[in-house]
Amino acid sequence: MNRLRAVSLPNLLILAALCTSCSAGREASSSGASAQTTATAEPTVDVVKVVAQNLNMTVSLPGELRPYEVVAIYPKVTGFVDWIGVDRGSRVKTGQLIVRLDARELAAQRSEAQAKLQSAEAQQVEAEAKLASDQSTYEKLKAAAATPGVVSGNDLVVAEKAAEGDRARVRAAAESANAAKQSLRSISEIEGYLRVKAPFDGVVTERNVHPGALVGPAGGPGVTVPMVSIETLARLRLVVPVPEAYVAGIPEGTRVQFAVPAYPGEVFSGPVARIAHSVDIKTRTMPVELDGANPSGRLAP
Repeated sequence: MNRLRAVSLPNLLILAALCTSCSAGREASSSGASAQTTATAEPTVDVVKVVAQNLNMTVSLPGELRPYEVVAIYPKVTGFVDWIGVDRGSRVKTGQLIVRLDARELAAQRSEAQAKLQSAEAQQVEAEAKLASDQSTYEKLKAAAATPGVVSGNDLVVAEKAAEGDRARVRAAAESANAAKQSLRSISEIEGYLRVKAPFDGVVTERNVHPGALVGPAGGPGVTVPMVSIETLARLRLVVPVPEAYVAGIPEGTRVQFAVPAYPGEVFSGPVARIAHSVDIKTRTMPVELDGANPSGRLAP
């Protein structure tokens, strides 16, 4: 048989109280240890490395592609177009003959200048010959005058003055010959303007004359438009009007990307080559030029 142990009610209350005290003590001890552990733990801080970089800002601006070089060619002299060897779209090289003019009056002027030069040179030769003759006569008379009574003093003086006059005529003839030579050279240079040549490598973008047309210098007879216009397309200028607020952040050499409507989705680039350093008072913008290489000619001004 099992034995039952009798416990009085007061003893049960005391036992329960002891158990409760022990449990509370353990909980207090555990809470104190946890607080102490939290107080002694080191804090964690996230850090990053500091890097110095330029501030970048993207701004979309309209621009205009222009030829790097463009020239409208007018004739230097008045004449008729005898031959023209280019047309719109023709590619030309530096020094290539593109137009030949005809001016018959220049040929007549050159012939006249040649005749004047020959006449002046003949007069110079004649004056030099006379100077040599008179100088020889003077030298002989001077030598003879060393013997008293052989030559009168007046004859010696006349011979001397004649030689001096011949020297003056030789100098005048030489100056006349030089002037005639310069005149002939000038007419020859003017005749050279009848052959119009390309000033640089490029493409003919405009042609306004045909053989037989009367042309002349700008403002002269027969001139309303240039004969031809030539542009450099292998290298372009991209002119961008930059607002005043952004001009300080665009140093020369900065590479800038740009796009054109002809090639949607394709991006081109070029360095900042020239800055106007002057703000337009009307638009409050500063023209900035980029250099764009265009060796294949895909981009058009």
